[in-house]
Amino acid sequence: MSAALFHTGLELFSGVLVGFTLGLIGGGGSILAVPLMVYLVGVSNPHVALGTSALAVAVNALVSLAQHARAHTVKWRCASIYASTGIVGAFAGAAAGKAVDGRHLLLCFAILMIGVGIIMLKGRRNEGCPGASCNRHNAAKVAGYGLGTGLLSGFFGIGGGFLIVPGLIASTGMPILNAVGTSLVAVSAFGLSTAVSYMLSGYIDWQLAGLFILGGAAGSVVGIRRARHMAKSKGSLTTFFAIVIFAVAIYMIWQGLRSL
Repeated sequence: MSAALFHTGLELFSGVLVGFTLGLIGGGGSILAVPLMVYLVGVSNPHVALGTSALAVAVNALVSLAQHARAHTVKWRCASIYASTGIVGAFAGAAAGKAVDGRHLLLCFAILMIGVGIIMLKGRRNEGCPGASCNRHNAAKVAGYGLGTGLLSGFFGIGGGFLIVPGLIASTGMPILNAVGTSLVAVSAFGLSTAVSYMLSGYIDWQLAGLFILGGAAGSVVGIRRARHMAKSKGSLTTFFAIVIFAVAIYMIWQGLRSL
C-alpha cells in the first residue's frame, strides 16, 4: 500500500469516528476532529485543523440531523432560538480565537472539556422531562446559553456540541436524547459560521474536509442507532459522553505540554 493511499485511509477513518460521535452524542465531533487532524493526519497548522474541522463537523451534523428529525427527537423551537443567538457569538469568538497562539488554544480547549465532563457526570442520573419545550418563561435563558456557547464554539473553532447538549439540558430540562438531536441544528450553524470566518482567512484544507465529510456520513448512521439503544439505559449515554470528553482532553493536554 502506498503512503498516499494509507494517508487517505487515515483521513476517511478519522471522518468515520467523527460522524459516529456526532450521531451518538450530538457533539464531540470537533473534540475528535481537531486532535485527529493534528496528531493522526498530521496537519501542521492548528488553525487549519480548527477551520477544516469546523466545516467537516458542520456538514456531518446536518447529515445526522436529518436522521434524528426522522426519529422525531429534535425540538425545533429550542433549536432555532439556541442557534440564532449562538451564530452571533460564533463569529465574535472566531475572530478572537485566530489572534491566539494555536498551541495555547488547544490547551485551553482541553481544560474546558474536562470542566464540562465533570458537570455531565454529576447530572447523569437526571432523565429529564420528555415534554420540555422552549416558551416565554425560559426563552431568554435558552438564548443566553446559545450566545455563550456560540462564543466559545467560535473561539475554539469547534462545532460546540459538547457544550450545546449540556446547555440545552440546563436551560430546558429536556432528556439527553432530545438534547442530542436538537443540538445538531446549533452544531451545524455554529460550525458553518466558524468555517466561513476561517475560510476567509485561508484556513481550510478542502480535500481533507471532503474526506472527513465522506467518512462522517457513514459513521453517523451507526452512531444514531447506538444512541437510541443507549438512551434506554438510565445515565449510560451521558456517562459515555463524559468519558469521551475526559479521554480526549487528557490526550490533548499531554500533547500540548510536550510541544511547549
